[in-house]
Amino acid sequence: MFNNRLQIERANLTSLANTHTNIPKLRAGFVGGQFWSAYTPCDTQNKDAVKRTLEQIDVIQRMCQMYPETFVCVTNSAGARRPQPALLTGVRQAFREGRVASLVGVEGGHSIDSSLGVLRTLYRLGMRYLTLTHSCNTPWADNWLVDTGEDKAESQGLSHFGQSVVKEMNRLGVIIDLAHVSVATMKAALRLSTAPVIFSHSSAYSLCQHRRNVPDDVLRLVNQTGSLVMVNFYNDYVSCRQEATLSQVADHLDHIKKVAGAGAVGFGGDFDGVSRLPVGLEDVSKYPDLVAELLRRRWTEAEVRGALANNLLRVFEAVEQVSDHTQSPEEEPIPAAQLQASCRTMYGYSEAPSLHRQPGALLASLTTVLLGLGLL
Repeated sequence: MFNNRLQIERANLTSLANTHTNIPKLRAGFVGGQFWSAYTPCDTQNKDAVKRTLEQIDVIQRMCQMYPETFVCVTNSAGARRPQPALLTGVRQAFREGRVASLVGVEGGHSIDSSLGVLRTLYRLGMRYLTLTHSCNTPWADNWLVDTGEDKAESQGLSHFGQSVVKEMNRLGVIIDLAHVSVATMKAALRLSTAPVIFSHSSAYSLCQHRRNVPDDVLRLVNQTGSLVMVNFYNDYVSCRQEATLSQVADHLDHIKKVAGAGAVGFGGDFDGVSRLPVGLEDVSKYPDLVAELLRRRWTEAEVRGALANNLLRVFEAVEQVSDHTQSPEEEPIPAAQLQASCRTMYGYSEAPSLHRQPGALLASLTTVLLGLGLL
């Protein structure tokens, strides 16, 4: 993770070594678009997760500014044909310009600190998908470690507030990402969401019985809801061993296509997010070799185009169509009792001490501000 100007300027992306991704590798792999993960670890939960998430979004946006010939930060699926500021450009417009469409994905619901206001703010800063959990429960959603028995189920999938998060994501136009969540959370979100969802980097449980992967009964829900599973290349999720091959990744794509349909398949990669990758898929330059393998397996050109981009764009467009900014936002806060409060003030909750709880205090505060500005 880069967290300041000095560090990102030292990392020359045209010559960055010992990584799965740099500009020459992106070009060699014909990468036209990518979600960049604004990720902060689970141990930031209830501490400085929001601050660190903002820093990661800042890095993504400055990367677009530093390499404008290569990257353009985008926030919508289409993009206008006339020139627009970077953050208003869309994916298809970036394709036409020959630049890498760069989107912000926030990987972990702990990054919103159980706040619908933070969720809305991250949307305004460019976030277009949110993974409901990482490898830890949030106060409102359960993660995949619940299914291994390592974590205890706390929300039985989604709590009442978790349902509000899903509804607000639908209203805003944020893609719901179910990578990392428990099976109960997968099913709850798939049934509640009025827009298709994604699994941004998960594989098929039937081929590798790892709880980060998607079981067949969920794949059938993916089919019914027009959702998408983007296959993860991490060896442990592909072969359930430390070694894997490109052919085994193609097996996962085949399986998801068979159970959920060709429109439900995508490439999840997880490059620079994992430590072990299959032989033949060592970095982003190897995508064409996976495409060749799918064509060898008699995938049609339309099916391959779908896995490369069109299936995700279809989901993105459906999420945009469902969104409705004229609708009143979700406003009910999470109950204070569901929050861990060791590093947290409780302003806004009725039991919290405050100098501004008495009747008329809000008006008095506003009047003070207006007087300070010389407006009264």
